[in-house]
Amino acid sequence: MTVAPHVVVIGAGTLGMCTALDLVEQGARVTVLEAQSIASGSSGRSVGVVGSQLTDPFEIMLRVHSLRRFRQWEGEGLRFNHIGYLRLARTPAQMALFARSVEIQGEAGLRSRLLRATELRNLVPHINPDGLEGGLFGPDNGFLDPHEMCNFLAGIVRAKGGEIRQYRKLLGVQRRPGGYTLETSGDPIDSKKRRLIDCDVVVNAGGAWAPQVAALFGQRLHIWPERHEAVVIHLDEPLGYTMPMVMDLVNGEGSGLNFRHEKPDELIAEIHKVKSIAPEDPDNYNDQCEEQSKVDLAELLLERVPDLPGARLGRGWAGLYPVTADHRPFVGPIDLSEPTLITAAGAGGYGIQLAPVIGQIAADWVLHGAPVSVPGSQSLAPSAGRNIPGH
Repeated sequence: MTVAPHVVVIGAGTLGMCTALDLVEQGARVTVLEAQSIASGSSGRSVGVVGSQLTDPFEIMLRVHSLRRFRQWEGEGLRFNHIGYLRLARTPAQMALFARSVEIQGEAGLRSRLLRATELRNLVPHINPDGLEGGLFGPDNGFLDPHEMCNFLAGIVRAKGGEIRQYRKLLGVQRRPGGYTLETSGDPIDSKKRRLIDCDVVVNAGGAWAPQVAALFGQRLHIWPERHEAVVIHLDEPLGYTMPMVMDLVNGEGSGLNFRHEKPDELIAEIHKVKSIAPEDPDNYNDQCEEQSKVDLAELLLERVPDLPGARLGRGWAGLYPVTADHRPFVGPIDLSEPTLITAAGAGGYGIQLAPVIGQIAADWVLHGAPVSVPGSQSLAPSAGRNIPGH
């Protein structure tokens, strides 16, 4: 587009805010519509981990782009806790994948190293290495507060001329020559008074609500909102070291247990594997942690870190992972004949760490009609072969 377009981004979570920032930095006029408040959906319930300890070269490459942005934002004031990320291996085959990951990350300028099972306690003194072959550790990975991240990005978007309208739910859509007229709910003071917004392009970054947004445009978007739970672990005394993010899952294999430092006497844990027989309704799901989940979590923790000082489970909560059939995000148009309607959703449990690169790719689609800045990212478009029911 030669004239700067007016782009409406639906959703003020991490994907929406990163997309909005990329667009406004490149001269687009941007309005973000959020049905509730900034980071009120899945983003605000995330444990906020950012890591690059994966085994697929494309997935690592995506995170190289994201980490570049995180470093920039950290320099501008975003808090990033570099506690490190340890992914555990149970088999020699997984260790071989980890060794290749170290090479790939090293070529991309990222630090990581292999640890044998006998070396794990040097990093995590309380870990029980039984049944483990070793691990893959990235010292520069860590976590951030997703709510803080979204509001930090919102501040930059506003400073660069973008607009963020909270408590404005999308109610209806009319296509018009060259764009759309969007009907939204009114402001919180006068919610009955509806508003109309004309725009050239729409980016659907609605997270677990993205299928509902797509339906307003007459499209089918197959994203499964999957419920995940997290729990605070209180300790009687500080550990004496910083617990890195520890993840017991490699390409779907492992217990799914993961935990990390939150405060000197507090950890946060979740079970990454979830058994769900139906997608959750994002407007009506149990956002609290179930007691059975705490029992299951306690058993896994007793197996992997049996001697934590006075560990006891505290408050818990649940959030939603927007999951696609192939567990990779959707970034691009559902219908190539309508290039002004872009989807940026379905990143599952990796939404926080992939948000910067997803925003970059989505902005490419809006401004250039193709993902020109990230090699291979055309494969993330929600094509007919990918946008299918599944879980």
